[in-house]
Amino acid sequence: MPVAAIEALILLLTHSPPSTISETLSLLATHTAHLKRSVRNPIPLSAGTDLFQRYLISSLQSPSSVASQRSGKHGRSGAGTGAGKDDFRAIRAHLMTNGRLFVKRAKEARGKIAAVARRFVRDGTTVLTSGGSRVVSAVLTAAAEEAVRFCVVYVRSSSPAAAAAITPPLVSTLRSLGVPVAIIPEGAVAYSMSQISTVMVGAEGVVENGGIISRMGTYQLGLLARSGGKPFYVVVESHKFVRLYPIGQGDLGFGSGGSDKGAGPGGTLDFRTDAGGPEAGGRDGSSSADEEEAVDFTPPELITALITESGVHTPSAVSEELIKIWY
Repeated sequence: MPVAAIEALILLLTHSPPSTISETLSLLATHTAHLKRSVRNPIPLSAGTDLFQRYLISSLQSPSSVASQRSGKHGRSGAGTGAGKDDFRAIRAHLMTNGRLFVKRAKEARGKIAAVARRFVRDGTTVLTSGGSRVVSAVLTAAAEEAVRFCVVYVRSSSPAAAAAITPPLVSTLRSLGVPVAIIPEGAVAYSMSQISTVMVGAEGVVENGGIISRMGTYQLGLLARSGGKPFYVVVESHKFVRLYPIGQGDLGFGSGGSDKGAGPGGTLDFRTDAGGPEAGGRDGSSSADEEEAVDFTPPELITALITESGVHTPSAVSEELIKIWY
């Protein structure tokens, strides 16, 4: 989602008519806010689009851009308005070039993470994962293609939509590569933990304290992994680092239970006194889409390491990474 949103903003800049830097940045801010309002969980989108805007602003402060602006000022003194317009066109082209470079690097991140995280999957290990993260898929696929002999335990969501779905793409891909994969329900995770070597998950966002926001159920995987003494690794792109500092499940700033109402009617905790009517969590099939999109917060003390395209980081190092990215 973050990369798709960034590509949408680049397309907007391509076809938009603003004639100044200020108008361009204002246009980006306005449409970014619109994109955030259009999704139930804006955190991954916010991480990508906010970082993209910061990247563009930084590119304007680069020596080449400053030189271009200075030449434009001299041009205006001698050639009038036409030189000013030409100068902005040059700056605009500079923004578009750097924007496309940002997207290119974001798309390449998954492969770089796979190269880094591959060494955490060794012969004889059993990896537990959940949620079908494409980054996790890239890591496990890379290990399988290098003939590492390992097994995978995939935790299937308990929602009706997931239960009725065909075999998850991650499972199909690994089995086609000869990797033994077992699918278990969420209720069997604690029972299976003694046979697990490591837990590996993706994330929709990495917050300032080093915790992660991911699909509902990730928090309990972290608790069970710590209880069982198993390492809990998060593989995630750095463009999902977000300036947010939640303390608990209610601090995400939106209805994390798959609804704007959070713990109210239609949310994860749907307290009722009536005997009939649809239940929350999609047990009757009415809210299965909401349940599939629900997320929770996993605190940093449950995470062994975060693996990004720039290397392996402890949760405490996330704030330093954010400073490098933003300042």
